[in-house]
Amino acid sequence: MSEFTLNARRLLCPLPVIRTQDKVKSLQPGDILTVECTDPGVMQDIPAWCRINGHQVLETRAGDGEYVVVLEVG
Repeated sequence: MSEFTLNARRLLCPLPVIRTQDKVKSLQPGDILTVECTDPGVMQDIPAWCRINGHQVLETRAGDGEYVVVLEVG
């Protein structure tokens, strides 16, 4: 298992989800990806994408205009 961070700040929907999808394609099952965003829509969009694609959301957090989603690649 490895950990990775994706900077999706200043990107608006649907780009954070698209960038997350592109990054996950290069990862292995069990890898952890932390996605850092400024678009509040990711708090619903990325978890929905994870459910559809078999990945698990480990954590979400929001504060100071930043939104973070931590997921485990399935």
